[in-house]
Amino acid sequence: MTDAEVDADMASSSPSLRGRAARGAAWSGASTIVLRLGGLVVGIVIARILTPEQFGVYAVALTVQGILMTVADLGLAADIVRSDEPEKIAPTVATLGLVSGTALTALTMLGSGYLATALGSPDAAPAIAMLSVTLLLGGAGVVPYAFLTRRFEQRQLFVVGAVDFVVSTVVTLVLIGLGFGVMGLAIGRVAAQTVALGMQFLLARVKPHYSIDRTVLRPVLTFGLPIAAANLLSWGLLNVDNIVLARVAGAVALGYYVLAFNISSWPMSALSQMVRSVALPYFSRAGADTKALSTVTSLAWAVALPAGAVLAVLSGPVIEVVYGSKWLPAATVLSALGLYGSLRVVFDIFTGYLYARGNSRSVLWIQIIWLVTLTGGLIVAVMLYGIIGAGWVHVFVAVAIILPAYLLVVKRSGVRIGELLRATCRPTLATIPVVGAVIVIRLALDDALLALLVGGAVALLLYMALVWPWARRVFRQVREGASDPAVGSKG
Repeated sequence: MTDAEVDADMASSSPSLRGRAARGAAWSGASTIVLRLGGLVVGIVIARILTPEQFGVYAVALTVQGILMTVADLGLAADIVRSDEPEKIAPTVATLGLVSGTALTALTMLGSGYLATALGSPDAAPAIAMLSVTLLLGGAGVVPYAFLTRRFEQRQLFVVGAVDFVVSTVVTLVLIGLGFGVMGLAIGRVAAQTVALGMQFLLARVKPHYSIDRTVLRPVLTFGLPIAAANLLSWGLLNVDNIVLARVAGAVALGYYVLAFNISSWPMSALSQMVRSVALPYFSRAGADTKALSTVTSLAWAVALPAGAVLAVLSGPVIEVVYGSKWLPAATVLSALGLYGSLRVVFDIFTGYLYARGNSRSVLWIQIIWLVTLTGGLIVAVMLYGIIGAGWVHVFVAVAIILPAYLLVVKRSGVRIGELLRATCRPTLATIPVVGAVIVIRLALDDALLALLVGGAVALLLYMALVWPWARRVFRQVREGASDPAVGSKG
């Protein structure tokens, strides 16, 4: 089906849009869960092979690569997802993405030594140079990835992700076994992304076509550059703690912290990826239906909050059982990061909604405020409390500053805040007794494995008993809305 046919099909009826979005979300969720579980297993193996210091060195290299990756496509993929004429702007977007990725790769390779030294880990320089190749690959893949996302073709993206995972795992483990250490991780990532790029072009049925159309260049950059800046700031928010810790506390402390951050991302990354994969194309076509934001937020919050809260309580048993006692210093910070992960899911939903309404500048300003306040708080907290302080600063800034800022902006976009808060009330109240029960179990059981199994089972059963009537009612409302062609039509 061509993009024009997809858009015509979606415009003809709301059920078609909701159906495609639901199938896309289902495939995205399944893909993320499967790949995350696979990544978890591989991560456990690697964590037991590498030392905390080696893990910290690779974390420094990933920090540099991740920061630059966020701007490699100049935020242009989102414009193809929401555009009424994606084929017209695609060659311009492809050219800009390729030029940006190439330039960033060259600059990063040349400056890898300086960057590694500036972050307090000179040993990370070779890995930074190797990972810089992914910037070129990321810029080259902007267009096929955007078309797959636009069409809700999450099944095809699952295939790409599966191939990426297999290649990365095989190459990485073989090279680590041969003694490559941290460089094995970097080479494995580059090899996997190279194969994944070819798969994206193949499955998206897109041929590389590069040119600059002056008539679309300005609007494309006007929309994309604020998103690129917001993405850069967003990634900075996820990694400024790494930078501060690397400079103030050293690579070993950073290794513990990164492990805790990765664990806190297990449930949240699956949910966030599922939400991000459909939020922008869904909200872009839902038009003036502001109730869609309340519904999506309430369903995501009903999963994110209890997952983050229970993970916070069981942080010690999780780390001891999965990674071993040598990683237990990471348990204290995981308690804070579990709660922070829950909030990140909601912020991802708000961001997708605002992008769909063409309000990328507001997101950019929120990210600027977030980065400035978080950086200042991290410097003080890490100096005083180490990695524990870094974790709780995330929670404080998110609750006290960023959540009110997002609510203010979405209110100006026509969303009723009272309706949004009421939609999330039931899962919030249901989480309180669940957390209390898990705390009692944690205090009563000394064995880490037993506490993890019993605490997790009790939390799941109790929470389902408390929210099931509410969840069933919400899903019924969604189905009834999907049967009304007037709901969600473009206005």
